[in-house]
Amino acid sequence: MKIADAPVSFRRLLRRLKMAPMNSAGQNLHGGIIDTEINPYVNQWEEAGQFPAHKVFKILGNAGLLGVNKPPEYGGMGLDFSYSIAVAEELGNIRCGGVPMAIGVQSDMATPALTRFGSDELKRQFLAPTIAGDVVVCLGVSEAGAGSDVASIKTTAVKKGDDYIINGSKMWTTSGCQADWMCLLANTSAGPPHRNKSLFCLPMKTPGVQVTKKIEKIGMKSSDTAQIFFEDVRVPSKYLIGEEGMGFTYQMLQFQEERMWGAANVLTTMENIIQETIDYTSQRKVFNQPVLHNQVVHFRLAELATEVELLRSLLYRAVAMYVEGNDVTKLASMAKLKAGRLARELSDSCLQFWGGMGFTNEVLVSRFYRSHGGKWQRFDLETDILVSTKVIFKAHNRRSPIHPM
Repeated sequence: MKIADAPVSFRRLLRRLKMAPMNSAGQNLHGGIIDTEINPYVNQWEEAGQFPAHKVFKILGNAGLLGVNKPPEYGGMGLDFSYSIAVAEELGNIRCGGVPMAIGVQSDMATPALTRFGSDELKRQFLAPTIAGDVVVCLGVSEAGAGSDVASIKTTAVKKGDDYIINGSKMWTTSGCQADWMCLLANTSAGPPHRNKSLFCLPMKTPGVQVTKKIEKIGMKSSDTAQIFFEDVRVPSKYLIGEEGMGFTYQMLQFQEERMWGAANVLTTMENIIQETIDYTSQRKVFNQPVLHNQVVHFRLAELATEVELLRSLLYRAVAMYVEGNDVTKLASMAKLKAGRLARELSDSCLQFWGGMGFTNEVLVSRFYRSHGGKWQRFDLETDILVSTKVIFKAHNRRSPIHPM
């Protein structure tokens, strides 16, 4: 299908994404903030196992990049989600995976439900300073025994008078060591697992919240990941996001944006890795000729570049439909499924062409391999792929588009 024959919404999206880097925010990010405030320090942050989230987020907040699709009355730009995707792609120029992942949590993973369903008071207290970069947010969903299987979480929030009493724990919490507040999912009743959960805004300095462990990882090193426990944590009922019992649905809606944002973020990184591999193999000689002059290398790099473009087309279709108000659970899951597998495939293939240099920490491809394509990623992605495949299968066996429930 030619672009001219594509649906109007899809053609508009393509033009919008093409033009997005031309606006002031895009210019501040591309070639500005990333090259001056982030990339020069990435190696230092990777070694330290943490980046200064408050400092970096304040810079991004001042540039308007943490609330691109959030309402202007809370400090956002008021644009639609396609502009957030454009920003996610630009963030792929950061030379590590941990920092952009944490930015994504701040801008598009922990705040969609609050933006859509939270009270005005709650949004002014939590959303506005998050968009401004004055505070750091984390997302409390995964637990030691409940990662992709969200319905199996055990953390509880029991209503007592005008408060909720929270007990339980959360695991794999991005930015958990530095966060000022958490978007927390907890069971608020003993009803069916898809209808007994609620979302809360939880200040991390509330008595009873214990950040007990900073988890050491072999990838995504610059992003701190925490294990957190809650012991009789008391929060006022006004910190409930939306309606009690709707938390599972709200979180599934948040996952839609998270999946698309994550797929968009790896696109630019994968393109950069392919180009850097081309540059390196054109200079590296084996048996008196550049590695790139071997036809099998040409074929493989061309194949990978094609796969990246196919992922981009799938993603843009999902985003176009989402912007038009459609449920895109199936397409967003497909995009994440493809992004996860391609990240592993591409990083492994390109790494082979770097020879011994690929085994060092000095090149982007090795860092990408550890963060996105290494064996550790299967711990996270294989479960997500299982869930994504299940979601896709269900969608193909229904006559109408599937819904988050």
